[in-house]
Amino acid sequence: MKYQLNTPTTKPFTALRKLMPVLQGERKLLSVAFLALIGNTLTSLIAPLIIAHTINTAILQKDYPGVVSASLWVFALYLLGFIASYFQTRWMGAVGQHILFSLRNQLFSKLQSLPVAFFSQNKAGDLISRINNDTDKLNQFFSQGLLQFVGNLFMMIGAAVFILAVHIKLGLAALAPAVVVLLFTKFISPWIKKRNAASLQSVGGMSAEIQESLDNFKVVVAFNRRDYFNKRFAAINTQNYRRAVAAGVANNIFIPLYGLAGNIAQIIVLFFGIFLLAHGQFTIGFMISYFVYLSRFYDPMRQIAGIWPIFQVAMAGWDRISAVLAMESDMPVLTLESANGKGLLEFREVSFSYGDKEVLQKVNFTLERGKTYAFVGPTGGGKTTTASLMARLYDPVSGEVLLDGKDIRTYKTEERSQKIGFILQEPFLFTGTLYDNILYGNEMYQKYSPEQLNEILQQKGLLHILERFDKRLETPVSSKGESMSLGQRQLIAFVRALLREPELLILDEATANIDTVTEQLLGEILNKLPAETTQIVIAHRLNTIEKADEIFFVNAGQIIQAGSFDHAIHLLMEGKRVS
Repeated sequence: MKYQLNTPTTKPFTALRKLMPVLQGERKLLSVAFLALIGNTLTSLIAPLIIAHTINTAILQKDYPGVVSASLWVFALYLLGFIASYFQTRWMGAVGQHILFSLRNQLFSKLQSLPVAFFSQNKAGDLISRINNDTDKLNQFFSQGLLQFVGNLFMMIGAAVFILAVHIKLGLAALAPAVVVLLFTKFISPWIKKRNAASLQSVGGMSAEIQESLDNFKVVVAFNRRDYFNKRFAAINTQNYRRAVAAGVANNIFIPLYGLAGNIAQIIVLFFGIFLLAHGQFTIGFMISYFVYLSRFYDPMRQIAGIWPIFQVAMAGWDRISAVLAMESDMPVLTLESANGKGLLEFREVSFSYGDKEVLQKVNFTLERGKTYAFVGPTGGGKTTTASLMARLYDPVSGEVLLDGKDIRTYKTEERSQKIGFILQEPFLFTGTLYDNILYGNEMYQKYSPEQLNEILQQKGLLHILERFDKRLETPVSSKGESMSLGQRQLIAFVRALLREPELLILDEATANIDTVTEQLLGEILNKLPAETTQIVIAHRLNTIEKADEIFFVNAGQIIQAGSFDHAIHLLMEGKRVS
């Protein structure tokens, strides 16, 4: 299955509708925030009417008590508006943080549910950018932009209603510039969103480049190729800069345009209003209030122009987030009838390919309990792929992999991982302590204290392994275990696997890069496995397969029994010459 994250470009309000499920849990806070918003909007719209009425009556008639009374009413309205504005900002800030928390959880949970193929097709740095950067853009929109956007929209609608209600002809003339710029906005918005999407994609690409450079820094130093990575980073940083500038130019195009529309509207009202005043069709009070309502209409429009980029960036970020959330694994747990397989593990007519490259073709073999099997072959012959199919890191294109007589696809993840142990050539350790890493993924001993774990290790004859670590179980592990030697990390991986007591233990070049002393120690650990455990050894070093009960040769899409050790060496030499 293809797992490329092709980000769709959707229309702004279509994307906003897709966000509605995200807001489901925030209905209460959103409701009270919108009530506060409506209150703030109403106070701003009613005040100019009171001012106009006061000018036409109290001021012109020199009714000073009436002026004071009206001033108090206007002050009270503005005070209520201030209180409402404070609470709407506070509540929407909480909504933004809740959504950020929820989205990041959803994204991380989705990533946990996707198969290995997804991560081989997408760069980790870009995924990190989607979790951190893109979700933060949404948070900024919800906590800062959404309520302002909706509030300004309400204010514009309310102001337009009052403008038309006071004088319909003057109102239509005053709103004409707004109609023109809104049509222009609708026409140019898709272009702006594309610029923002390209900018966010560039940020993700730069994150991926930085992570790749840092992860491979040892190799960079060893080959003295800092110049190469500097050039690559400079190129992608330049691309990011250019796209960010293009997005910035696109985002800020509305602000001067909306300002111009407001200025033109004021000129129209000034000349048309004076004409109406001269013909006795208008009052000075309503003329002043008209200018106030014009500011209530066009100022929010300018503010929306400032918020619009936040909205566009948020929608572009949401497209990138939803592309991940829409991903579905093609490796579900299936409900199938028992296949009645032979032995512990069986391949039946298994074929597998990476895209157009076929790796295995109709492979058949059976592995019995308690035996040790070696898989040898030239590099690229399909050994690691075979091991990955055994552990269901991938599913075959055709055929069946049977574990303990059942199709491996019928096992739940936790049940399958309990039955199968997988030790890689480069073991991965998590930041924490030796204790944390040994118990990682082990449900049986998960709640054991360090003292209890010591007792278990002693019973299994593994306690002496800890003597290689200064602080034993409390030894700190940081930065993927880079502070430890490869042999020490491999010891931890072996102890971790042994404690799980898997029925099938896969060693994928697990002893390829360690010294012979550590290799002997690891052999002693393996000897402590239960007698019924099946071991699969994938190796290039011939001394690691001498004691195997059976040897398989993997090459050119086929897996065949190699027979004797000498025959396996012969096949391996021939395979290397062919490859």
